[in-house]
Amino acid sequence: MTAKEIFDIWYRHDGLEPSVRAELERIKDDPSAIEDCFGTELAFGTAGLRGVLGAGPGRMNVYTVSRASAGYAAYIASKGADARRRGVVIAHDNRRMSREFALTTAGVFAAHGVHAWLFASLRPTPELSFAVRYLGAAGGVMITASHNPPEYNGYKIYNSEGCQCGLDETARVIDCISEVGDPLDIPSLGIDEAAGLIGILDGSIDEEYYRAVESISLRRVDAGDLRVVYSPQHGTGNVPVRRVLADLGYDVVPVEAQCTPDPDFSATKSPNPESPLAYEAALELADKVNADIVITTDPDCDRLGVAARGGDGKLKLMTGNQSGAVLIEYILSAHRSMGTMPEKPVMVNTIVTSDLGDRICESYDVKVEKTLTGFKFIGERIARHLAAHDANYVFGYEESYGCLIGTFVRDKDATQASLMLCEAAAYYKAQGKTLIDVLNGLYARFGFYLDTQSNFFFRGADGQKKIAALTAGLRREHPAEVAGARLVRLEDYLSDETQAEGFPKSDVLRFVFSDGCWVAVRPSGTEPKCKFYYCVRAAGEAEASEKLAALKAAFEPKD
Repeated sequence: MTAKEIFDIWYRHDGLEPSVRAELERIKDDPSAIEDCFGTELAFGTAGLRGVLGAGPGRMNVYTVSRASAGYAAYIASKGADARRRGVVIAHDNRRMSREFALTTAGVFAAHGVHAWLFASLRPTPELSFAVRYLGAAGGVMITASHNPPEYNGYKIYNSEGCQCGLDETARVIDCISEVGDPLDIPSLGIDEAAGLIGILDGSIDEEYYRAVESISLRRVDAGDLRVVYSPQHGTGNVPVRRVLADLGYDVVPVEAQCTPDPDFSATKSPNPESPLAYEAALELADKVNADIVITTDPDCDRLGVAARGGDGKLKLMTGNQSGAVLIEYILSAHRSMGTMPEKPVMVNTIVTSDLGDRICESYDVKVEKTLTGFKFIGERIARHLAAHDANYVFGYEESYGCLIGTFVRDKDATQASLMLCEAAAYYKAQGKTLIDVLNGLYARFGFYLDTQSNFFFRGADGQKKIAALTAGLRREHPAEVAGARLVRLEDYLSDETQAEGFPKSDVLRFVFSDGCWVAVRPSGTEPKCKFYYCVRAAGEAEASEKLAALKAAFEPKD
């Protein structure tokens, strides 16, 4: 059917959800908008659903959410009566329609005979992962679009390990979704008519989660001597992060204007900790109250951004690679000094994460394992080692500001990261050091690392084709030498070689040079863009900047 024919079916449907009906009225005389919303379906990918709110199968709305829920419910139900009884845990963030989508999800699962455990209000993504494991549920659903702009929302699925579903499991769920019929006519039950199949989770789960997070603390520090400015970016981190840090005695000064849950993110220029705009209010407040560090969590509280004072007393933003490296150094040095390093320790990060963390681990005789981008791969690696009893996980992180310390959660956890980062800052402050001092000490030991990325957006119907053509072109033709450094290895993650090493097939390229620098290129899994990652190793910042400029000139598209 054409986009207009599908639009007409939706338009004639009685009882449409009011916001969808309003959207249909708005676009009914706009052929391009109809094509955009109804010409293609919003794809359920390896990260679930994520898209702009609106009407039609190409947008996030109660009907696309119902269809995804019906498919996932059918998958859970296919596992038998025990899986249906254990059910799924459902949580949501602060975004537009998040509560409505969570209620819709619960109603569809109940209509399929699958028990749904629904949080009473917004909760962070890591607590959803924790609750799945704590309750012994068969799966979970998180309604969130993370740090995306306000007009977005999303739908992520979790398995019984509390980990985002892996590639094989997601493929089976997608098969089930494809068998769902008319998305406008999917059965759903309200809480009152669900006959006990929808349960509302009380605060006891919160308390268990807070207790588990506080258990990761490695040593006693003078927490009251560390002043921390914190912003939850209008999201889910406000309660858990402030509660945990208060329990441990830290002096936390919140950015009050950014603490209220707000789907429009009204008091922040960006809710994304990767953007300097996210820190403006917090940095201003930190200077007023003479804070030692600034921390901010993204709206679903799975990623942590950090600013710390340098030798000049000024606050400096830290990248995810830098804060991850400092956390590795703190955690491993603490284990070594206290004699608590586990046998066969392993740190897990991704193929686009800086090599600095790897060098630190090598100095502590900690094995490093690599995965593709996506924390579900780190979660899978944790589960594999725990099942085989062949290694002990000590830390995992990505360059995009997400990390995990305690394995009672199997996804990025900014509540845990906040605690450990503050503990590290307090510990080093007692030694007369800031986190920037620690980072500079790591550069002195292992060389200077400049890690950054560039994003190239390709929007529209042919955007994905352009991205595929870009990576295919680099696969065929690429520089053999840049700034005097030879290309010594091309890692193609569509190749038989990388699959033989255990990596799933993925359209990712990684170019490694003789001077230790590398460039990685991959399409984004959640947005219409291609990402170029750079890890530049040099004697100092000036040399690193020159190398980075040369690599960008050699690899990035010219138009």
